[in-house]
Amino acid sequence: MAEKTGGITNRVKEYRQKAKLSQVRLAELVGVKRQAVYDIESGRYLPNTGVALKLARHLGCRVEDLFYEEGSHDTCPVVMGEDTPIGEERVSVVKVRDQLVAYPVDGRFAFPGELRPADGVFEQKKGGIRFFGSESGIDNTVLLLGCDPAFSLLAAHASRIDPKLRMNCRFASTHAAVNRLVQGKAHLAGMHLHNRPGQEANVVLAREKLAKTGATLIGFSMMEEGIMVEKSNPFGIKAASDLAQPGIRFINREPGAALRVLLDELLGESRIPGDAIKGYETLVQGHNQGAQMVAYGLADAALGLQPVALAHGLDFVPLAEVRCDLVVPSDLMASPGIQMILNVLQSRDLRDEISFLPGYSQRKTGKTIASF
Repeated sequence: MAEKTGGITNRVKEYRQKAKLSQVRLAELVGVKRQAVYDIESGRYLPNTGVALKLARHLGCRVEDLFYEEGSHDTCPVVMGEDTPIGEERVSVVKVRDQLVAYPVDGRFAFPGELRPADGVFEQKKGGIRFFGSESGIDNTVLLLGCDPAFSLLAAHASRIDPKLRMNCRFASTHAAVNRLVQGKAHLAGMHLHNRPGQEANVVLAREKLAKTGATLIGFSMMEEGIMVEKSNPFGIKAASDLAQPGIRFINREPGAALRVLLDELLGESRIPGDAIKGYETLVQGHNQGAQMVAYGLADAALGLQPVALAHGLDFVPLAEVRCDLVVPSDLMASPGIQMILNVLQSRDLRDEISFLPGYSQRKTGKTIASF
């Protein structure tokens, strides 16, 4: 029978009985009084490290087999970050203001290269979260939604300065990221809309969506967006209009994605309808998926970024340079996690690393673009 002390579960009695040892004999082996063994087994106190190691050695197990902190079995109320209904499954959890927000750890979010750990499981019948471990880390978690793959660099630099800070970056198109930010389902959103003459597109959308709360836009990166193509560009693609050439199999992005908007604008300028491009209605949800389709020979061209193309052994045709901004609601600006991230945006180390990315520039990193 396991006992608990201060949130720590111990199984000393269970392992002692398996070893067929009495409390007196175990006390002799460990070098403590029998009363100490009794108090440990009954959950009255926790032994120090030395005693715990001796207990494990004489009971033929590991210390973590004898003493461990269990995840919370209480179900905490939560709202889902995305509209897609889910069953009982692993989720990543953040606290935005005083509300827990959960995102599924599934599909492309579960295996971007390695299995990602979850914070807990969503219990559908109870409509809440059962955490796998202590939920104290949630207060130190900041969620950034957006689709610039360089956001992971920001997270890494922030964690080096403050290891307690956990910055989660989850892929979302610009419009989806901003909409969820407005709904209170994230702390930050990444935006990279393409400007029109005399108009800052990121600022216009932010003002429209966040007029009630106010917000600040901070520059993150300048990046080239374009078309990812097979090595050596066998079709000689140089512009968006070239995608209408016979024989080219294209992979598009979902409506609302900034690259999809750019493509449609360029096609409109050339008076080319979408249905003139084979694969225009075939969609992927991110840069990596499009690059994989081209790399596997399932498509000839896809929208994306130069670092993603190079990572998959592809060539890249630039279409436009765009500025990616971080938008922060005014009432979250003073929170410690956000302040740490804003400080990192001013650091020389982050700017240097961004400048080494192909197709990227750090000339706007950390600069305030707008505040309202």
